[in-house]
Amino acid sequence: MRADFLSPDATNTARRQPRSVAEKLRDAVRALAGGHGDIVHHVEKAWASITFAGTRHIMRLVFDGDGAVEAGEGLIADLPEHEFAIPGQLVADATVAAVEHELLPHPRLLVECEVLLLEDA
Repeated sequence: MRADFLSPDATNTARRQPRSVAEKLRDAVRALAGGHGDIVHHVEKAWASITFAGTRHIMRLVFDGDGAVEAGEGLIADLPEHEFAIPGQLVADATVAAVEHELLPHPRLLVECEVLLLEDA
């Protein structure tokens, strides 16, 4: 009988699934927002034209508190021109589709954004 023992790190690595494009995009958007904002909704839909294939992503992020709202406002300003680095993907379009501000009972910002990713051949 043979038993192979793996270190805890090796075991976690062996079982870890590759991260999806959607996960990488969520991480990139949150990084653009300085690590602030909770993604409360994310829909991914297949997209294709005659020459390109990809996915359209619609995300809603909620920013609670003064610092988070400030980071959300930075996301609104930076998203359309940001150069994302997602392996195997090109960002064809990134837009802010909706914004809702609340001041009471505490500062809160809801941002809905849409990102069109194309497969990089």
